[in-house]
Amino acid sequence: HSYNFYYSKLLLYLDRETASATFIDSGGQFVSSQVIRISRNPYCGYERQILSSRERLEEDSLLAALQWQEPDVGPVPFLKSTDPSSSYFVILNSAAFFRVGSQLEVLVHVQDFQRKPKKYGGDYLQARIHSPKLQAGAVGRVVDYQNGFYKVFFTLLWPGQVKVSISLVHPSEGIRVLQYLQEKKPDRVYFKSLFRSGRISETTECNVCLPGSLPLCNFTDLYTGEPWFCFKPKKLPCSSRINHFKGGYLKGLLTATENAFFQSGVNIKMPINSSGPDWVTVIPRNIKETNSLELSQGLGTFPSGYYYKDQWRPRRFKMRQFNDPDNITECLQRKVVYLFGDSTIRQWFEYLTTFVPDLVEFNLGSPKNVGPFLAVDQKHNILLKYRCHGPPIRFTTVFSSDLRYVANELNGIVGGKNTVVAIAVWSHFSTFPLEVYIRRLRNIRRAVVQLLDRSPKTVVVIRTANVQELGPEISLFNSDWYNFQLDTILRKMFSGVGVYLVDAWEMTLAHYLPHKLHPDEVIVKNQVDMFLSFVCPLET
Repeated sequence: HSYNFYYSKLLLYLDRETASATFIDSGGQFVSSQVIRISRNPYCGYERQILSSRERLEEDSLLAALQWQEPDVGPVPFLKSTDPSSSYFVILNSAAFFRVGSQLEVLVHVQDFQRKPKKYGGDYLQARIHSPKLQAGAVGRVVDYQNGFYKVFFTLLWPGQVKVSISLVHPSEGIRVLQYLQEKKPDRVYFKSLFRSGRISETTECNVCLPGSLPLCNFTDLYTGEPWFCFKPKKLPCSSRINHFKGGYLKGLLTATENAFFQSGVNIKMPINSSGPDWVTVIPRNIKETNSLELSQGLGTFPSGYYYKDQWRPRRFKMRQFNDPDNITECLQRKVVYLFGDSTIRQWFEYLTTFVPDLVEFNLGSPKNVGPFLAVDQKHNILLKYRCHGPPIRFTTVFSSDLRYVANELNGIVGGKNTVVAIAVWSHFSTFPLEVYIRRLRNIRRAVVQLLDRSPKTVVVIRTANVQELGPEISLFNSDWYNFQLDTILRKMFSGVGVYLVDAWEMTLAHYLPHKLHPDEVIVKNQVDMFLSFVCPLET
């Protein structure tokens, strides 16, 4: 795979232009006005995207908001990179008594493997507070001071002894490598299709974008304009494409020096220890304040919720517990439920069909784990469907006729008070430049807006990305750092659209269980309960 000659042709950098916009950053702050158009490598046809001035402005402000604070340093040897085991954090005022609802601030100081303080930032940290005996937990917000110091802000949401945990997901030196891969090696996951006619069959490589000058089959979607190409088979027509499947992951992407920044047990998702106490005591708040705080939070509440006794408690509304299958049946009676997206929402289908005996899966003969899937409860008139999103999708084998884009599927739904739609589209976009994901969400959002326009009573729920287990290899394809970017884009693009959000990111990061791409059942139950709470809210 020598793509260099190809990318050198594409090294036409976009001009730096200034545009004006207002957007909200992840901490809920309004950031306004001058957005510098980021110089980016055009990727494939993405430099030829025809965007309206509004879309161009939105894309520029999204990319600007996601500019990771890159330290301005040359190549860094491993010994001078961030060492989580010699870095430390300090809880400010740890001896004080804190009331529920107050802020906790934690200062983090990072050092290198020679135990020398680092003078620049750019590390990716994750932070949470938790009380193991109470099965309680919540996430924190990290601010990078660009000088080796970070501050983490927590809101204390329950009384008791509350412990702070901070971990280094990747050192800044590793983030630079991940950024390089995102921009220059978007084909590091590749796909294939089988073409067949009579006795002749051929397999060729496919992607959003293919290098070189070999003849291509253009499978770009006519409605959404989503690009997809395969190398043209030598003997067969493009129309003979039978299926789509994951080809594999490119190996040998990094040099030995770069590999050192991705070592399990050394600098991938490693705890940073505290210097001094790592816990504080939180006392209940006065009775007077109790009711006002919970629901007075404005939009963009951070954190959006917390666990208490293993139950997720959103801060903006009261979530119902669906502990009995009959509760779910009663909620979904007479409804059609569409689940669109990747395997993390297929988990909802599996949870519902396992937990609710009356929801019987109807065997469509679909490939395992791929779908489409269908479940029916005839007595209560419930229809539950799952279908995967269009390519890029790293599933084993998807038939050509089942390669459908979520936007087009939404356009075929009438909608109404008995229609429920849930969407999760993120994990399979982690290896591409961000423009690829922005385009996909723009198409899905347009279809969602039209659906809600023609049928305002339709319930549309979006499941966010989640954190997952990371090793040296998976980090290069699926790092939480990539998915954090996708998740930020998703939240910004769907704010104010009239959809409900299931915050799977916080629900996996705040929980005590180890991170997994497919979270354990207790977490999935909380996600589904939150989803159903939007469909059937508590009568207030």
